[in-house]
Amino acid sequence: MNYNFDTERPIYIQIMDVIKNNIIRGEYLPGSKLPSVRELSSLFKVNPNTIVKSLYFLENEGLIYTDRTNGKFITNDMNLISNNKKLYLELKLNNFLNDLKSMGYNKEDVIKLLMEVNH
Repeated sequence: MNYNFDTERPIYIQIMDVIKNNIIRGEYLPGSKLPSVRELSSLFKVNPNTIVKSLYFLENEGLIYTDRTNGKFITNDMNLISNNKKLYLELKLNNFLNDLKSMGYNKEDVIKLLMEVNH
C-alpha cells in the first residue's frame, strides 16, 4: 500500500495515526502481534528509526506493548481502544462542524441536514 505523507506534520506522527486507526477499526485485533519494525519500515517506505519512534509513542499511550522476546502486540485493554475510538470520532466531528460553521451553517442547520440525510 502506498502512503502519501503530508508535509504539515512529522511522518512518525502520521504513521502513529495509521496504526492507531488500524487498531480502533479492528484491523489489528487486541492481543495480536504487530508486524516487525523492518516490515513496517518496508510497508511505509520510511527509515526503521521512524517506525521505532512511532511505536515508542504508541507504547507510551498504552495501545501497544512489548514482549521482550516476541515483539510488539496490540493492547487487550478494550476501554483504552474504545476511548481512542471516541477521541477519533470527536476530532473528525469537530473538524466537520468547524468546516460547516465556516460556510455559515449553525448547529440547528447541521442537525436538520443530518436528519434529512438519515431518512
